[in-house]
Amino acid sequence: MNIIAWNCRGSLKPNFQSHVHDLVRIHDPAVFVVTETRVGRDRAKEITDRLPFDGSIRSDAIGFTGGIWLLWNSDRVEINVLAITEQEIHVDVKVRSSNFAWLLSAIYASPRSVERCVLWDNLIKVADLHNKPWIMAGDFNEPLLEEDKFGGRGVSINQSLLFKDCLDRCNMLDMGFSGPRYTWTNKRDINKLNS
Repeated sequence: MNIIAWNCRGSLKPNFQSHVHDLVRIHDPAVFVVTETRVGRDRAKEITDRLPFDGSIRSDAIGFTGGIWLLWNSDRVEINVLAITEQEIHVDVKVRSSNFAWLLSAIYASPRSVERCVLWDNLIKVADLHNKPWIMAGDFNEPLLEEDKFGGRGVSINQSLLFKDCLDRCNMLDMGFSGPRYTWTNKRDINKLNS
């Protein structure tokens, strides 16, 4: 079973829907997480209704920041909502073909450190309440190491330690990634970003 998590940095971009359809055609995910949608309410529903999934949960963007969509195909997985905030969606996932159940948390952490600390506390509470296998997917907006970041202000050791403590208390391991090291370019030379 495939899961895709994509920080799209805005779902109103002209090619967003065609990119989703291409990813679904190529990878056939049962669950698709979209973060930083920058869209909420009726407009978000209009867009998710046109995507190739029959189930959806949305955490609305606040203004033009954030937003999380969790999409799925109900013939492959059963999804039960556990909690939704502006930074997180927690669901219980049951794979229909095997009855295997696990937790999925779709994350888009606030760019503001005070709000991220609220998220870290919430994740620790989830860890204390559940004993199932658990996947967190999304954008935590907090690098653990200097090499996880390109340009801008340096990594805050104190903020990184708070994030690391959260991950440790939740018994999380970084599964790594596939594709470019940095998922954005901001009009910079991609060869310099990914070297």
